Amino acid sequence: MHLQSLRLYSSFNLSSRQLGFPHNPRVINGVFLPISANCGAVSIFSCKGLEVSFPKNRSNSLNFTDNGGEDERSRGVIIKEADIATLGNLCVDIVLNVPSLPPPSIGERLAYMEQLSASPPDKKYWEAGGNCNVAIAAARLGLHCFTLGHVGDEIYGRFLLDVLHDEGIYMVGVNENTDAVTSQNDSYETLLCWVLVDPLQRHGFCSRADFSNEPAFSWLSKLSEEMRMAIKNSKILFCNGYSFDEFSPDLIVSAVDYAMEVGTSIFFDPGPRGKTLYNGTSEQRRALERMLRMSDVLLLTSDEAESLTSIENPILAGRELLRKGERTKWVIVKMGAKGSFLITMSSISYAPAFKVNVIDTVGCGDSFVAAIAFGFLHNLPTVSTLALANAVGAATAMGCGAGRNVATLENVIELMRVSNLNEDNGLWNELLLENLDSAEVILLSKTIINGSNDQLKHVSLQKVVNELLLKLEAVWEKKMVTS
Repeated sequence: MHLQSLRLYSSFNLSSRQLGFPHNPRVINGVFLPISANCGAVSIFSCKGLEVSFPKNRSNSLNFTDNGGEDERSRGVIIKEADIATLGNLCVDIVLNVPSLPPPSIGERLAYMEQLSASPPDKKYWEAGGNCNVAIAAARLGLHCFTLGHVGDEIYGRFLLDVLHDEGIYMVGVNENTDAVTSQNDSYETLLCWVLVDPLQRHGFCSRADFSNEPAFSWLSKLSEEMRMAIKNSKILFCNGYSFDEFSPDLIVSAVDYAMEVGTSIFFDPGPRGKTLYNGTSEQRRALERMLRMSDVLLLTSDEAESLTSIENPILAGRELLRKGERTKWVIVKMGAKGSFLITMSSISYAPAFKVNVIDTVGCGDSFVAAIAFGFLHNLPTVSTLALANAVGAATAMGCGAGRNVATLENVIELMRVSNLNEDNGLWNELLLENLDSAEVILLSKTIINGSNDQLKHVSLQKVVNELLLKLEAVWEKKMVTS
C-alpha cells in the first residue's frame, strides 16, 4: 500500500475497499465504519478537512496561531479529514458494586479477578472504557474520531464495536496478521477492566495487564498500514499512560514519530501510569521522556505533575515541563474541584471548576481531554478552552460511570447556562501571584474585578459562556440535522 497515494473521499457510503482498507467488516485489522445515518456524529468523510503544511526534512505539528512558515507551506500539504485519533487503551469496563475493594497483594488480587472472570457478568454491567471515553466525549462535541487499537473477536469485542458504531466513531485495528486474531490465546482477547465500587463509593480497578511484565498485546511489533493512514489523516493523535499496558514502548514511540512526520499534533496524558513509567524499565523511561518532550499538549493532574518533576507547586511544575518540551505548546494541570490551569510560554490561564452534584468521577478526565482537543482545533482562547473542559468533565461527573454515560452536548450546554462556579480566590492568590514573572495571567471570574493591570487579566465568565454557547449550539443544531 502506497501511503502517499491514499485519499479519503467525501462520500459517506463508500466501502472500506474504496477507502484503501481491507474489505471485511468484522476482521480486526480493518477499519470499522459506522454505517447508520443516525450515528452520533457526522461522518469524517463529509467534513471539509484541514490543509496542514509540513517540511520534508523535519517534523511539524499543527499550529493554529502562527501565521509564519509560508516557505514550508509550499513544500507539502496533507489533508486532515479526522479531528482526533486515540492510540490504544480500548477496553470494556465491568462496573460492579462490591462489599470491599480488592486486597493489596498481587496474588490475592489475581485470585480475586479470576473469580470475577469465571463467568461473564450480566451485560447491564458492561461499559466501553479507556480511550473510548475520550472518543465518545469528542464525538458528542461534534469532533470526528478514529480509535486505533485491538479488540478480540468475542462477545466483549463485538460489544465494544457496537458501542463505537452507535456513537459514529471509526475503529481501526492494529494487527496485520488476520490468522493470529483467531487464536484462543487470551492475549488476543479484548482487554477487560474491572471497575469495583465499594459502599463508600471508592473505586478499585484491575485487569490482566496488572499482572504481567509484558504489554497485553506484546505480539504487535509494528504499526499496521491502516493505523499509519489513520494517524496521517487525523489532526490530533491522543495517547495516555494506559496505552503502555497494551503496546510496547517502541510501538508507541513509532506512532508518535510518525505523527510528527505527517504533521499530526500529539496530545499526551501520562495519568497514574506516568510514575510507573518514570520508575520503570529503560525502554519505558526513554519512551516517557520522548512523549513528554515531543507532545504538543500535555495533560496532567497536579499530583502527576509533581511526580514527574519533583516540584510541588503545580504552575512551576507545568512550566518546567513546558521548558523541557521541544514542541510543547500547552501544559494543562487538572486540579479536580479546584479547577484547572493552562500554561504556555507567554501566559498562565486559570478557570475554576463548576459546582455540580458529583455522582461518579470515572471518565471525567477523559471527557476533559476531548474538550481540550475541541478548543485546540477551534482556536478558542485558552481560558475558554479550560472553561469548556471543566464543564464537560463536571457534566460527566453528574452521571454514573463512563463510556456511553459521559457528558452529552445537551448536558454541557445546560451546565454552562447555569454558570455556577466554585471560585477560590485564595488558590490563585497562592499559586498564581507568586509566579507572575513576565507571563500574562488570565483568570476566569464570575464577577469582573476593576483595576486589572497589564499582567493580570480577569475575563468575565458570562462573556466566555455566551461565546461557547454559540459555538456549542451550532454543533448541536448540526447534529440534529444529521440525525
